[in-house]
Amino acid sequence: MENGILNWNVDPVIFWVTKSFPLKYYGALFACGLLLGYYIVRRIYKRENLSLENLDSLLIYVIIGTVLGARLGHCFFYEPDYFFKHPIEILLPIQKIKGVYEFVGYQGLASHGGSIGVLTALIIYCRKYKVNFLGLLDKMAVAVPVTGAFIRMGNFMNSEIYGKPTNGNWGVVFQRDDLIPRHPTQLYEAFAYLLIFGILFYMYKSEKNRNAQGLIFGTFLTLLFSARFIIEFFKENQESFENNMLINMGQILSIPFILIGLALIIWKTKKQEYSIS
Repeated sequence: MENGILNWNVDPVIFWVTKSFPLKYYGALFACGLLLGYYIVRRIYKRENLSLENLDSLLIYVIIGTVLGARLGHCFFYEPDYFFKHPIEILLPIQKIKGVYEFVGYQGLASHGGSIGVLTALIIYCRKYKVNFLGLLDKMAVAVPVTGAFIRMGNFMNSEIYGKPTNGNWGVVFQRDDLIPRHPTQLYEAFAYLLIFGILFYMYKSEKNRNAQGLIFGTFLTLLFSARFIIEFFKENQESFENNMLINMGQILSIPFILIGLALIIWKTKKQEYSIS
């Protein structure tokens, strides 16, 4: 560290399982985030004396929805031209290099796509196991920011999704890409998500908020995607087509989530007022 600037040059690979299969910090942190989120939801279920019978199935639904949605989101939101020409690479962790397909892992996951994937998976889960949808979303909303924080820390370990150049002494030089001090936007997001977790957990402890099913989830959408929208101003665009846009793709995709969150908050707040009167 020099003059407050952190020089970051960590190898994203923890170790090689085989000659062609690496265990990376990103994947390990992603998995830890999902498991910690599951643990939080499980504790909430126990606190409310709810049945844990189908909770393990919920984890499977969430994992599939997250990974599949995040992958499809990246392919269709950020690189549709490439993946329409290489459809086999959408779901398989391979890439054609010099005419030969090689294992490269999934090069690109989009958090907005992951959000859509999880919501879709939860709709299917709730219909199959007869679970109240908004009630489950409230419980999930408390845990998801923690998972998101772990994923962003994984991005930091990968030296990816970093910010624009900065003159501040809080900048980080991601030496694997260049020697320019940049905003560590991955850490900004991770900190914001942990703060949001604290707010939502505090809300959850109120029986009044728990009974207004959808209020916690609406607050989650509003806070998390507003944070994402703001932090995007400090972040480098992920694709070149965003350079000529007033706001980037991440911000455009955040707007519907923010509006849905605000609508849920207004709806549930008014419903509470009517019930009191």
